[in-house]
Amino acid sequence: MAVLAAPRPLLGIALLAFVSAAWGSAFPLMKDLIVRMPVADLLAERYGIAAVVLVALRPGSLRGLSENTWLVGILLGLLFGVGQTVQAVSLHDLPSSVSGFTVGSYVVITPVLGLVLLGARTSARIWVAVALATVAMTVFTLLKGVEGDVSPPALVATLVSAVLYAAHTLVLGNSAEARRHAYAVTVIQLGAIAVMTGVLAVPDGLTLPATPGDWALLGHLSIVACALGFLARSWGQVHVPPVPAAVILSTQPLWVTVLAVALYGESLTPGFFLGGGLIALAMLLVVLPRGLFRSVRRGRGPVPPRRPSG
Repeated sequence: MAVLAAPRPLLGIALLAFVSAAWGSAFPLMKDLIVRMPVADLLAERYGIAAVVLVALRPGSLRGLSENTWLVGILLGLLFGVGQTVQAVSLHDLPSSVSGFTVGSYVVITPVLGLVLLGARTSARIWVAVALATVAMTVFTLLKGVEGDVSPPALVATLVSAVLYAAHTLVLGNSAEARRHAYAVTVIQLGAIAVMTGVLAVPDGLTLPATPGDWALLGHLSIVACALGFLARSWGQVHVPPVPAAVILSTQPLWVTVLAVALYGESLTPGFFLGGGLIALAMLLVVLPRGLFRSVRRGRGPVPPRRPSG
């Protein structure tokens, strides 16, 4: 996909919101499946199927790519793949709420890492959005109660995965190759994750899902969360900078809660409305154009365009 001359923020926001919902739905499914399947096997199959599906849809997507494009795709795959493996392994020793909150901390780590490594400054408005998203994650996860013991090594490992996710967001948002060849880079990174986890899985034999229900779960994880989710994210970050993208993606706990209410009959709590309101406010700060934000704050209506001088 070629770089667009004029970014389309609303399209990017819609794509990233889809990613957040897709990945939010994947979290409880992963927690369920790793009880019956080895982590490396599940990840290798999940990402391998996703890569094959995207190649089948566009067989020529990998032709004529430069070495830099391949290197960017492989780097993105390693960053996300290692983070995903560490997070999945740590799920055995962490309550879901603690894991979800710790991984979600990458919304704070992303601007800090961007400032330290790239010198990228973040506006005060976006920092407020980051803070609101963090409070919302606390409401959706930790304030619901911790249902088990917390393993310090698993907690630290999950925090490392959050750092890797933040680095992945920054590389994806700042790489010209990732923006120019979004589809191809998506395929490469999915393939890189599949190869990396496959190396860990193959020596002990590859365990396949044992029931039609587990195959259905794997299908959702592979096609919706991985193939479509990663593709939507690659295209979304063409239009939305890394830190606002991290804020939008931090809405995953909201989608997890919505699914729990819709599919498992959990009741709505005051925390749901509080967390949802905070997420909505954070999203508003990200979405609202800067000039319009200033005018709304001052109560003067939209700022008229400047006339050219001379």
